[in-house]
Amino acid sequence: MWAFLALAGIAGAGSVQAADPGPADPGAVDPKPGGRSIAISLADRRLYLTDPDGGTRSFPVAIGRPGVPIPVGGSSIQRKRRDPTWRPTANQRRDNPTLPRAVPPGPNNPLGRFALDLGWPAIAIHGTNDPDSIGTRASGGCFRMLPADIETVFAAAEVGMPVRVVRESLGGAKPELPASRPAGAVAVAAKAAPPPPPAAAVPVPAGAIAKPPEPPPEPPPAPVADPRCATVTAPLRRMICDVPALAFLDGRARATQEHFLAGIADPATRANAAYELIQDERRFHERIAALCWIRSGTEGDTAVAAAAQSCLATALDRRLNDVAERIASLRGGTRIAGQP
Repeated sequence: MWAFLALAGIAGAGSVQAADPGPADPGAVDPKPGGRSIAISLADRRLYLTDPDGGTRSFPVAIGRPGVPIPVGGSSIQRKRRDPTWRPTANQRRDNPTLPRAVPPGPNNPLGRFALDLGWPAIAIHGTNDPDSIGTRASGGCFRMLPADIETVFAAAEVGMPVRVVRESLGGAKPELPASRPAGAVAVAAKAAPPPPPAAAVPVPAGAIAKPPEPPPEPPPAPVADPRCATVTAPLRRMICDVPALAFLDGRARATQEHFLAGIADPATRANAAYELIQDERRFHERIAALCWIRSGTEGDTAVAAAAQSCLATALDRRLNDVAERIASLRGGTRIAGQP
């Protein structure tokens, strides 16, 4: 049943039924001086959380898919739900009779682990079990966030906190971008450690068979430059090409993939594996476009560039692990040259 629901796209269909856009929610409240507030820009597809000190943090969101009305105007947080149960509306179940009456908390719940209910009927800011949808138009009217991001906003939010949804861009606020490193910190290639001194010879008892030394581990392949760098113009892609530390991380992932593909003997198997890796790379670039968002023309701003580089360094670090895990899964069903 759950596999069928995933294929049916319950996460892609949005977690709740969208409300018709209209006047501001009657429960809307004005921001209190010195208090927290939330603004969501449909143009940016981002949520802006303003803290009491005036600082603004920004997070990518998924908004209503094409054809779905999205509420615009002022509202407020009416309820906070941890590990919420998703209950499809009557309209959703009429459109898709295979939907269950309720989905309990867990990996199949399209609300994720946290939900902030707004004053509009059946509209919430919530997590998701479909992180690839973040930054796109994919929901049923709600505002989806990445699991780590909704956890941050949920902790900062209070019942009654004002929320405003606007159509225009709010990008001029220069929001902080989510990143696990301090702003301006960029991962750099680690220097190779000096070789350890030779171990002292250990005497072998008479009659014992000396165990041959284990071969040293295979060194990682040298980074491979992206051939598209000569012509790429997109700000984030250009930054990866131009910043040596980012280019090194990107090249490591590229080299790991090429080294793996070169070891596959069967052409058809190699082509299938290459397709899987290309799809992963496409999803990765869609993800960083949402996470490490940078407006064209602002690359020269020192603060914007530092935040974007920090975000990209974190994402590329994680990509190395993701590539290794994907290769391990492909290797499980792939006959590699020279291996049984």
